[in-house]
Amino acid sequence: MTVRVEIWTDINCPFCYLGKQRFEQALADFPHRAEVEVVHRSFELDPTLPADESGPVIAKIARKYGISEAQAAANERGIGAQAAAIGLPYLTEGRDYGNSFDMHRLLHFALAEGKQDELLDALYRANFAEEQSLFADHERLVRIAVAAGFDESAVRAVLADPHAYADAVRADEREAAQLGATGVPFFVFDRKYGVSGAQPSEMFTQVLDKAWADREPVIATIGGAEVCGPDGCALPARD
Repeated sequence: MTVRVEIWTDINCPFCYLGKQRFEQALADFPHRAEVEVVHRSFELDPTLPADESGPVIAKIARKYGISEAQAAANERGIGAQAAAIGLPYLTEGRDYGNSFDMHRLLHFALAEGKQDELLDALYRANFAEEQSLFADHERLVRIAVAAGFDESAVRAVLADPHAYADAVRADEREAAQLGATGVPFFVFDRKYGVSGAQPSEMFTQVLDKAWADREPVIATIGGAEVCGPDGCALPARD
């Protein structure tokens, strides 16, 4: 039996970017790594954003939290320091934000292709570590997906059809609400344990260990009589 980890995220979310790295650092040291299945789920931080617009992140943060742009910029520098501490590049100024629905549709397409993690990493890099705008630009999404190993015509077909994988995105979002997720990142281990936020790697290690221990009943063996196994049967003792 495997351990299944589902992670609800949004490309706009810097803590999703950090949380993925911290989780993967824990997973890399997990002795049963090969038996852990990871699936990324969709969560839009602001689904009301127009699909054809984008804007500067600093101004958006300032408006959302009722703080000055100087304070918002300081917050971004703080996140950048956290990213640097775990080996992630992070632009603390000049980034934009926008509607991420098409990216989530592409991530479901990538899941069907068996390469979801590769596309998610590429989108995170494009958003948090590269200066060129990511949102409201299908051509850039195509270039990013192709560079991540996807067929260009297939990617264009998904982006051209607004219904492609849309139901899968909405289903993820409904499920997140049913599970009580009000923000991201939100990690769910075997539908038993939930972890909210970009927790330290040590926390993810603890939950992985617990989920692994709980994946099947532990049976206490009593007695030591003779048994037969793959290598044959125990020989009875001779007088």
